[in-house]
Amino acid sequence: MPTPKHKMPTPKRRPPPPPAPNVVAPAENSPPKPQVTLQEPSRKKNPSKSTKLFQRVRSVFRSFPVINPPCKMPVPIHDGHIHGGKQLTGTLFGHRKSRVNIAIQENPRCLPVLVLELSIQTGKLLQDMGLGLVRIALECEKHPTEKIKLMDEPIWTMYCNGRKAGYAVKRDVTDDDLKAIQMLHAVSMGAGVLPGDAADLPEGELTYLRAYFERVTGSKDSETYYMMNPDGNSGPELSIFFVRV
Repeated sequence: MPTPKHKMPTPKRRPPPPPAPNVVAPAENSPPKPQVTLQEPSRKKNPSKSTKLFQRVRSVFRSFPVINPPCKMPVPIHDGHIHGGKQLTGTLFGHRKSRVNIAIQENPRCLPVLVLELSIQTGKLLQDMGLGLVRIALECEKHPTEKIKLMDEPIWTMYCNGRKAGYAVKRDVTDDDLKAIQMLHAVSMGAGVLPGDAADLPEGELTYLRAYFERVTGSKDSETYYMMNPDGNSGPELSIFFVRV
């Protein structure tokens, strides 16, 4: 009898190896991002019943007609604080020839709760503040159908010492903002220049001015931020009024 022929098993083909992922080598000259150690701002608690009652009574009195006095009353200051104000940390920063930024924090070690970009150069604003009190009024239009907090308004019409000076925009915090604020986390008050390659920037060096601000809430449609002098006796150097009309 003939010997049966055994078929040789066909070898299995190995699947091709997966393509290597595209690995982009980091740029040699790119500076490492600084570690951000800023803390989250504290969350507001729900107001108590007594606080709600006080707010209702205060709103009733605000509905009465307001009589403007013939002369301007000075801002009441006691022990370096404005009566009824809450102390916050404010920082003006930006390149000298570019738009100035304002960051508001609960304290120097917290993330900003508000960042504004004003349509005025940083050097010009600091120069005007050196000559005297600067009053900035930011106005936006009231929309009865929209329920939005005053400080969440995206854009404002800006007036500087009574003159229209463009617009102010609320924006999100950028990496450059965090880098500047992180470098100032140990500074309570002061002014100076932040390190950087200012020689290669046409906008000039990155300057800053940090001070305490007193926030006074007038109503749901008005708030005022007063930047206080370090001595606490000569009144605010900068006033920023937020009003919704």
